[in-house]
Amino acid sequence: METGSGMSAETLNRWRLLLGSSADEELSATEHYSPEAFVYRELDELLGYLHDREYGEKEGYRGRQGGRGGSSLTVPDWLARVRKLFPKETVEILEKQALDRYGMSELLTDKAVLESLEPNMNLLKNILQFKGRMKGEVVASAKEIVRKVVDDLRRKLESEARASIAGKRSRYTAGHVRSLRNLNMKKTIGRNLKNYDRENRRFVVDRLYFDGRIQAYNKWHVIIAVDESGSMLDSVIYSSVMASIFYRLNALKTSLFVFDTQVVDLSGRLEDPVDVLMSVQLGGGTHIAKALRYGETLIENPGRTLFILVSDLVEGYPPQQMYRAAKDILDGGSRLLVLTALDFEGQTIHDERAAKTFADLGAEVAAITPNALADWIGRIVN
Repeated sequence: METGSGMSAETLNRWRLLLGSSADEELSATEHYSPEAFVYRELDELLGYLHDREYGEKEGYRGRQGGRGGSSLTVPDWLARVRKLFPKETVEILEKQALDRYGMSELLTDKAVLESLEPNMNLLKNILQFKGRMKGEVVASAKEIVRKVVDDLRRKLESEARASIAGKRSRYTAGHVRSLRNLNMKKTIGRNLKNYDRENRRFVVDRLYFDGRIQAYNKWHVIIAVDESGSMLDSVIYSSVMASIFYRLNALKTSLFVFDTQVVDLSGRLEDPVDVLMSVQLGGGTHIAKALRYGETLIENPGRTLFILVSDLVEGYPPQQMYRAAKDILDGGSRLLVLTALDFEGQTIHDERAAKTFADLGAEVAAITPNALADWIGRIVN
């Protein structure tokens, strides 16, 4: 049925859901008791429970007399009904808005609700931001979610990192590691051609030949200093996961510490990246010079040291101290890589003047992916 405005009732209702309860038009009363009307009103209530948090009297919100009745909803009820009415992709968007934009921290402080959420990177980031409000059993549930997301992330990154860093295959040396990955098929077939059984048309292999690896145990020291300010959250996550991967490689010795105005060394926790992430305290000031000076004390053999600074380079103290510390590290013979971002988004907001100064000093400055970081290390150690 067309309304006086020339729009169908369905079109008006859709606009009404977009504009919210402050719109001039109510939901259409046409076919008030039809199934479609009930669905629209339920959608209106669920969206209003979330989006009405954006406005109050101070913002000039024009709530209608009696409101929508959204106050009768609880977070578990809201979540259950949202999942019933919306597809999975929309549910994830609404959950993200509930946490990021509207501060619905009940999603993370109620054990049953938390456990019902889909483990993903966005939920991981929110847990790290809200973990200070969690208590008791909720913390244990949060850790399990963090573990699921981190383990999945590590599985995706680890094989490529190992391939980049553990050493290139050498076809000129015989390998002692007998694995399909190192099998030299051409050499194996060539050396066993003499064993071909013509009568039975069968290829008999009496020996397999494997490639060796170059510099399998070349100990380089990787020092990773991570700025734990709120804007670096994605980089904190990927840095912790990559550090735990490097820690497992025989070719590397790995140190990891996070910093704000203080430095916290997490090298002793690299066996478990979940423990590392749950130890991070996001926010606070930034003292990059102090972090660089601390990392400098960890350097034992400058010629085999890769110092990686992960930061937006927004220093809270006189920047000359930061540059002087960086120059001392470089002049001492270590390689310095400054990462303004370490994630798969490639977007970064950082102090461009500081980045240029670091580059002029001789540091390599970039925003790269975890795989690119592993390739960079692999090119140096191999």
